[in-house]
Amino acid sequence: MKILVDADACPVKTIIENVAKSLNIRVLMVIDTSHILEPGYCEIIQVSKAPDAVDIALINRTEPGDIVVTQDYGVATMALGKKAFAINQNGRYYTEDNIDLMLFERHLAGKQRRAGSRTGTIKKRSKEDDLHFETAFLRLCSQALLKG
Repeated sequence: MKILVDADACPVKTIIENVAKSLNIRVLMVIDTSHILEPGYCEIIQVSKAPDAVDIALINRTEPGDIVVTQDYGVATMALGKKAFAINQNGRYYTEDNIDLMLFERHLAGKQRRAGSRTGTIKKRSKEDDLHFETAFLRLCSQALLKG
């Protein structure tokens, strides 16, 4: 079992590293060449800036029982298809029970944006957001380790 992170815009990389290190779980952070990450506990995989290059590299390395951290519903869908666990940066689990609704909501929001409507504002990340993610992520890691 390992953790794979869609790390280009991931605001919780440090939390992921700290939790993974405490549980002795391997971490792969996948980024494109426009980003720089300093190696720490994790292994950094840098790919080209081609469209979806990070997504493809991440999914190609995903195996059953792995944990994928991503904000991308498409990546989460492919991870679930590979029998991996998936979670977003806010601690929300992607599951077979909720992914279809999430994809449909994304489709509707895209239609609204293309029609000129605003679909909401993005609020600044808080310490509570980080704590919520850490709690959910630790729970998911423990669950994955038990199943592995």
